[in-house]
Amino acid sequence: MFTPLQYEFFVRALIVATLVGGLCGLIGVYVVLRRMSYIGHGLSHAIFGGAVASYVLSVNFFLGASVWGFVSALLINLATRKRSISADAAIGIVTTSSFALGVALISRFRSFTRSFDAALFGNILGITQADVIAIAAVALLAAAALFVGYKYLLFTTFEPEVARFYGVPAGWTDAGFSLLLAAVIVVSLQVLGVTMIAAAIVIPPVVARLLTDEFARMLLLSVVIGALCGLGGLYMSFYLDISSGASVVLFSAAVFLIALSYTTLRSRLGSARWRRRSAASGKLEPFH
Repeated sequence: MFTPLQYEFFVRALIVATLVGGLCGLIGVYVVLRRMSYIGHGLSHAIFGGAVASYVLSVNFFLGASVWGFVSALLINLATRKRSISADAAIGIVTTSSFALGVALISRFRSFTRSFDAALFGNILGITQADVIAIAAVALLAAAALFVGYKYLLFTTFEPEVARFYGVPAGWTDAGFSLLLAAVIVVSLQVLGVTMIAAAIVIPPVVARLLTDEFARMLLLSVVIGALCGLGGLYMSFYLDISSGASVVLFSAAVFLIALSYTTLRSRLGSARWRRRSAASGKLEPFH
């Protein structure tokens, strides 16, 4: 277990994977409860186009991808407000167009081909000091934003239809959350890759939801589970020699299966115990 810690690059990667896992778990709670899982998947593909464009234009990755991601998030948020356009159609148009642009640039400028796999599946060993700082900064920003806007986000998450009638700026809240989600995806791209980010955002909160019905506890559990999945996935990546993004998602999926099995077994045992008590007391089971 401690052998990989002898390598400086692994220690840096371990810190980053744990941070990204916890960050995805934090933002993922709101994504899952708002039924925005497809947006997380779509934004990651949209930002891929910005990442390729940044590389081709020799622009700083975080600057180019962030601007691209923010514009994509705002376009999606604006399009979903049009009643004549469904949310999934708006997301599909924006994200597939951006992803297609990225693929077109790759086919035109072959110099990006070497980084293609890293962009799609993650390459945590390529993490630099600047990446660590950017991830830590976004993690602090996300924690601060969710803390300050806790009540607004809670209201728009559970009561979106009536939020504006109580003076909640639902439009600004949704736009701000979309921008925050885009920032999280941008800093997670190097670790998880385009194809794996959505799963890393969705799985930890779903596992947390299986284990609790309380929102605050779900939020905390999701962060812890996400961080542990990032840490465990990185060890898995090191020993199995597979991409970091795939290993984090596979580790998360294993945790999900364990949680699902546990909650299913607990539910069945609880039902069996209830039946035994009902039989002992002479009560009949409810008729369905």
